Amino acid sequence: FRFLTRAFTWATIFLLAFIVFKIGGRTLPVFPELGIKFLYTSIWNSSENVYGILPQIWGTVYSSILALILGGFFGVTIAIFITQDFLPYKVEFALKNIIELLAAIPSVVYGLWGIYVLIPLIRPIANLLHEYLGWIPFFSTRLSGLGLLPAVLVLAVMILPTVAAISQDALKAVPHKTKEAAFGMGTTRWEAILRVMVPTASGGIFGALVLGFGRALGETMALAMLVGSMSTVTLSILSPADTIAALLANTFPEADVGLETGALMYAACVLLLITLIVNIAGAVIVAKATPGGDKK
Repeated sequence: FRFLTRAFTWATIFLLAFIVFKIGGRTLPVFPELGIKFLYTSIWNSSENVYGILPQIWGTVYSSILALILGGFFGVTIAIFITQDFLPYKVEFALKNIIELLAAIPSVVYGLWGIYVLIPLIRPIANLLHEYLGWIPFFSTRLSGLGLLPAVLVLAVMILPTVAAISQDALKAVPHKTKEAAFGMGTTRWEAILRVMVPTASGGIFGALVLGFGRALGETMALAMLVGSMSTVTLSILSPADTIAALLANTFPEADVGLETGALMYAACVLLLITLIVNIAGAVIVAKATPGGDKK
């Protein structure tokens, strides 16, 4: 069993290295021509062979952070309600299974749901926010259809099962005597949960948030269908935007073999690097937040 475990571990590492090698190998020939300016310019024009992905980098990180705020908050809240005896067992069991089923829905179905259900539902509210709060940068544009807001809402729903499931496991792993000891010290139910249970399970909860963030960074089809694919850098959540994954999905099928394909592989390298940095940073923080983790 140890041999198999180590073999699969090393196989995973080699697979990751192989992916980086293949994508990097396609990027290196175009790097001298595109250079670092590829990361901070905003024009993607295949007819003139001018490429830059600053709007896509911004859209990827911005949409993922917003989705993590929403999906993370509701995911951890759901985990608390499921694990801390707020609900009858049958309701808790049904809710848990419904949330887990959300993870099984294909992203293209989420995209269609966003187009035909979510956007018509939120458009009047979004335009009302723009009318009265348009002076705030987050609502400075109108929501005409596709845009960042519907993409973020769908993305939040997509990462919610991951955050909720792992947060549940982290809270269940806290010994029940810890909660009883908190009650013995005179805390209320919510004080015991928020000041004892959640901090004790913070390592696992933060790990859930990191995985959810990584899931949001790499989401492709739903965002390609909903985000609007506009190369712009803006704080407005009602404006169309673009992400690296959406750029790859929308552009690759018709890309010219040559510089444009190399530019897309360069963009894929950037997305892979962002994801790796997020996961490595999350693993380090979780290790330090876990008792004795910095000694391992």
